[in-house]
Amino acid sequence: MGFKALIVEKDAEGKTSASVQNLTDDQLPAGEVTVAVDYSTVNYKDGLCIGPGGGLVRNYPHVPGIDFAGTVEASEDARYKPGDKVVLTGWRVGEAHWGGYSQKARVKADWLVPLPDGLSTRQAMAVGTAGFTAMLAVMALEDHGLRLGNGPVLVTGAAGGVGSVAVALLSALGHEVAAVTGRPETESYLRDLGASQIVPREMINETVKRPLESELWAGCVDAVGGAMLARVLGQMKYGASASAVGLAGGAGLPATVVPFLLRGVNLLGIDSVMQPYENRLRAWDRIARDLPMDKLDAMIQPATLADLPQLGADILKGQVKGRVVVDVNG
Repeated sequence: MGFKALIVEKDAEGKTSASVQNLTDDQLPAGEVTVAVDYSTVNYKDGLCIGPGGGLVRNYPHVPGIDFAGTVEASEDARYKPGDKVVLTGWRVGEAHWGGYSQKARVKADWLVPLPDGLSTRQAMAVGTAGFTAMLAVMALEDHGLRLGNGPVLVTGAAGGVGSVAVALLSALGHEVAAVTGRPETESYLRDLGASQIVPREMINETVKRPLESELWAGCVDAVGGAMLARVLGQMKYGASASAVGLAGGAGLPATVVPFLLRGVNLLGIDSVMQPYENRLRAWDRIARDLPMDKLDAMIQPATLADLPQLGADILKGQVKGRVVVDVNG
């Protein structure tokens, strides 16, 4: 039986193009488990893979989509049986290995995680890699001492995928959340997710010569990086931690060692790609237990395979709010 997938191709001149095509099972890459995909999402990396030049793609033709959720169709691994619901994030799927923008996927069994009870495949992708990363970031803050009542937790890039879930999650856990955004039109959206304070981006981007400022934040989920993260480090409370998950503001960090030496600030790097199985399972169990699913609907922008070329361009321009959930069968 054939199935549909978004195929990115590169011509002899290096120009890429994306189109929905019909494929057969024998065209799928190697792997122990074949999954009938229900949903995928659109993340910044997907935009790079779809866009001109191909960004992170290593081999063509290619199927992007860095995550997916669906139902096991066939398995050579005893841990997964036909009919099992599964979710996949990371492992360079959608970059080095064909990903979720397909009605079928074939992957290594070790890359999958059983879908927790009470979580649908659509909800799993409303969370997706961005929400999974947000949960890892919050768990890291908790592991390094974040407790209720410590003070407000700052979320940068709050209207994006990681930021949106981080705001909703931290609020649901009982924290006071300060959300940074450069788009005034997203204020009501962020307050609906649970933000108690809206911080205009220009306030964090202002140039300050002092390496330390007033102690403002009990923790931070930073989805921007660069100069903004450097500024935030000087505003952290004594012993507080910042989980850094994004490079949209650049890979450089124009900071000094002063916040680390004189305030004991911790900078925690979060990599969602090659997490150990136990950590992935723990994160998804926490998502199913702690994330307010009623707030997911406010984040969701529905899409189909045909919408993906335009959405890939939009996310690179910063024009996508919340979570884009792709119904690959729609």
